Amino acid sequence: MLDWLLEPLTFSFVVRGLIAGLLAALACATLSAFVVWRGMAFVGDALAHAILPGIVVAYALGISLFFGALGAAVLAVAGIGLFSRGGHLKEDTAIGVIFAGFFALGIFLLSRMVSYQDLGHILFGNILGVGTSDLIAMVIVVAIVILGVAVAFKELLVTSFDPSHAVAIGLSPDLLRYGLLMLLALTTVVAIQTVGVVLVLALLVTPGAAASMISRRISRIMVWSVIFSTGATVIGFYMSYYWNVASGSAIVLTLTVFFLIAWVTAAVRRAGRSGRRREAHAHHTQESSPRTRRTSPRGGVR
Repeated sequence: MLDWLLEPLTFSFVVRGLIAGLLAALACATLSAFVVWRGMAFVGDALAHAILPGIVVAYALGISLFFGALGAAVLAVAGIGLFSRGGHLKEDTAIGVIFAGFFALGIFLLSRMVSYQDLGHILFGNILGVGTSDLIAMVIVVAIVILGVAVAFKELLVTSFDPSHAVAIGLSPDLLRYGLLMLLALTTVVAIQTVGVVLVLALLVTPGAAASMISRRISRIMVWSVIFSTGATVIGFYMSYYWNVASGSAIVLTLTVFFLIAWVTAAVRRAGRSGRRREAHAHHTQESSPRTRRTSPRGGVR
């Protein structure tokens, strides 16, 4: 068993892949709770697809795909903020426009410059193909994401649950949301290295959704999200190595299993609490019923 676990780690490219996967899991788990609670799943999906033209251009120019994706993500966030500024266009509409336009541009460039097979690892993930330069960039990006959340944690918490109170105490929900979008863009770029463009949404949403089944406190949800993400990454990593399957699909399927387990556990707990409440109510009714019966002055019971 020990040999089975250690065998993949004898190769340097495999170790880099595992580190990259854990970095992506950490970054996505850090934001997953806010993505779920703020209803930003559509934003994550849009950013995941909007980075495609940047990837294609970077591939055609022979530069790092990571920086191409990062540039496209920043442009997408800037476009969303520009089009929705002033309330002239709803944010979800602006996101839809950017999502469709950027993704269509990526498909257009992909069909003109390279074959789909050339960038299949970007679309579906390849955890074993991460290079040293990509790994260094991922470390920097993940550090920025974690630092950004740590510095603005209280502000993000207030604006997530009570925007009106946030405005009353002098915070700007729009500015914080814009900052969160930038962090989300950075995280999306990191995640495509492991799960690819197609499945990056699951890594951003599923950990937070599963953790929300276990706890309602945002701090605990973030901890459980990290546990789910890192656990799924390790399991998916070994599945990819030994079964020769796409790393992204293996990681996401494992996360989905974790979500189902959390959902069933939450359902059983709710059923147990409901049963105990019914028993307590019935017991209280039986105990209190003799006390409510009083004898009337004429000897009757009322």
